[in-house]
Amino acid sequence: MKLFGSPTSPYVRKARVLIEEKNLPVEFVVEDPWVDGSPIIEKNPLSKIPVLEIAPNDFIFESALVVHFLDHVDGRSFTPRDPVGYWEAQRWQSLGNGIIDAAIARVLETRRPDEKQMPEKLAREEARIQRAIALAEANFRGGEFLVGNRYSLADLTLGVALQYVDFRYPHDWRAASPKVAAWHAVIAARPAFVKTQPPGFTPPAN
Repeated sequence: MKLFGSPTSPYVRKARVLIEEKNLPVEFVVEDPWVDGSPIIEKNPLSKIPVLEIAPNDFIFESALVVHFLDHVDGRSFTPRDPVGYWEAQRWQSLGNGIIDAAIARVLETRRPDEKQMPEKLAREEARIQRAIALAEANFRGGEFLVGNRYSLADLTLGVALQYVDFRYPHDWRAASPKVAAWHAVIAARPAFVKTQPPGFTPPAN
C-alpha cells in the first residue's frame, strides 16, 4: 500500500501516526494537491489528501475513511469494541476533527492577501478551537488515555489536532486546560507522533 499526501497536513498525519502505531507496510509518498497538474487528481478527483492506494490503481480517500480502513486492515483495531467505549471514542474523534477543520480554515485565511483577510473569520475559527479545547478539558476524567485504559483513535485524533494547533496557531491553550495538557504531553511523546512531526515544527515545552 501507498499513502499519498503532504507531511504538514494533519489529515494525512492521522493516517501516518496510525501506520506507525501498527507498523503497517505502507509507503508514504509526498504529493502536493495544490500545485498545478498535481498527480493527486489522478487518484482522487476531489484533489484532496490523504489518498491511500490499497491495490494497483485502486484508491480510497477522505481521511476518516482512510483511517477507518487502516484501523481494521490488520485485524487489530484501536476502536473500543464495547458500545459505550465505541461511541465515546467517536465523540472524541469528532471533537479532534473539528479542531483540525477550524485550524485549517484559520491557516487558509491567513494566507490570503492582507487586504482581503477577514478578522472576523480568524476570530471565529480561533473561538471554535478554544471552545473545543475547553470542552475537552471539561469532559476528560484524567488519566493516560481518553477512553478507558487503552490507546484508541480518540487519543490519536485529538493528539494530532492539538499538535497541529501548536504548529499553525501557537498559543497557550495549556494554562486553561491542565488535564488535557498533561495527557497530551504523554501522547505527543509516543514514537509514532515523534516520527511524523511536521517539518520545521518544534514542540512547545510542556
